[in-house]
Amino acid sequence: MDKKDIKIVPQKRTMKFSGRELEFGERTLIMGILNVTPDSFSDGGDYSSVDRAVEHAKEMLRDGADIIDIGGESSRPGHTRISTEEELRRVIPVIKRLREETNAIMSLDTIRAEVAEEAIKNGIHIINDIWGFQEDKKLADVAAKYQTPVILMHNHVGNEYDCDVVEAIKKFLMESVKIAKSAGVKDDMIILDPGLGGFGKTVEHNFEIMCRLGEIKDLGYPVLIGTSRKSIIAKVLDVPPKDRDIGTAATTALGIVQGMDIVRVHNVLANVHAAKVTDAIIRRN
Repeated sequence: MDKKDIKIVPQKRTMKFSGRELEFGERTLIMGILNVTPDSFSDGGDYSSVDRAVEHAKEMLRDGADIIDIGGESSRPGHTRISTEEELRRVIPVIKRLREETNAIMSLDTIRAEVAEEAIKNGIHIINDIWGFQEDKKLADVAAKYQTPVILMHNHVGNEYDCDVVEAIKKFLMESVKIAKSAGVKDDMIILDPGLGGFGKTVEHNFEIMCRLGEIKDLGYPVLIGTSRKSIIAKVLDVPPKDRDIGTAATTALGIVQGMDIVRVHNVLANVHAAKVTDAIIRRN
């Protein structure tokens, strides 16, 4: 393959917040998943105690994670919603410990404004909303109030669309950007996520999206993908979630070729290696 056949246009930028910064365009950033839940599809219950969660976060940091993404409520299909109080009980002690014992950049996977605000007060740096501010628009107000970076993900009820799935995702994400900016979130604090895996998509939808990630990148914002151990891997390999890390690394490489900035993964080390090799080839100029 001739190099001209590989299209990647790094959009170099620096996102500065809370005395921290993220550099986009130089290399792929790795987000390590820290589920402090009893029912997540891959690692539910593995890190539900504060001590185990903190130790796992430290392990991911040693392996090369740039961001630790903490989640207190499962978003797997058929999950049971929990109360705001329960979500706070799960995540705040972990956030406090990581703030005290590490220098980690932490994001919080939540759809609740109240949880987000309390988490920011206790050390969270980024808000990761799987509904892109379209379920609880007060989340946008919280992010603007504290000038917190946001990850806006596409989501959908059901898996039928009235147009091409990628076009639907682009329309949804730009509506989320509009909500964010109207609340006062700065343009340079926005990251997009097409919502690969479940979130209202069939396996065939996911394959289509993976082939057209460049169109999401063309919206003009840093882009995160989260394929780790999900159905897009299971469909091909037919193996249990914890045996899907090599398949996940393949999607990491494919995403990087199309300009992705962050990959959200369970197995940090495997994807650090995949990203380093792909970056070395793709970003060398």
